Amino acid sequence: MKHFDQYSDLEVIRKILGGEMAMFEIMIRRYNAALYKAGRAYNFNHEDTQDLMQDSFIDAYLNLSKYENRSSFKTWLLRIMLNNCFRKKQRFSFKNEIQGDISDKSIPMFSSNRNTDTAKIVLTKELGFVIEEALKEVPEDYRLVFVLREINGLNIKETAEALNISETNVKVRLNRAKSMLRKAVEKTYDGEALFEFNLVYCDAMVNRVMEKIKSMQQ
Repeated sequence: MKHFDQYSDLEVIRKILGGEMAMFEIMIRRYNAALYKAGRAYNFNHEDTQDLMQDSFIDAYLNLSKYENRSSFKTWLLRIMLNNCFRKKQRFSFKNEIQGDISDKSIPMFSSNRNTDTAKIVLTKELGFVIEEALKEVPEDYRLVFVLREINGLNIKETAEALNISETNVKVRLNRAKSMLRKAVEKTYDGEALFEFNLVYCDAMVNRVMEKIKSMQQ
């Protein structure tokens, strides 16, 4: 679907609720990468993450009329994805009891105003893999905050809403996550290199979700 950026989330939602089911493709393409990163932040592999993404998009479509615009649609959708990830983890009896202990320094690791010329030259897919592997070693509570804030670009309030924690906890966990990663990767990467979800995967997810939605209409 071309030129989908011309519509705001609310405009797309109104069209979908008005009967234009095909417009949901816009939302899939718009937030594919965000959901993928969230799933990988839970340490799910590529295939499990895609399954969770499909389930989350379908859940969002079925409950679209319940979206009340109290938070951004991205936050609302991510909350659905995170809930699905959490339930799947619970079924596998994973534990994620972590406590935060570091105050907020408010220094984004991927700040646009820092010098990233060297990082962009040095950064490769191999380095992206190293960073992704390093994130797996960060405790889950910290890792989720890091991915939502630094990679998916949510602000502190949106992150707190998505994870159902306080804004203070977001700040604490974010800085703890940064400190765990900083020694390993320094300043040689940017958020776009992590958990790459390219066009091939994006198209495949669109097809999966839209086919599922169409079959539900029959």
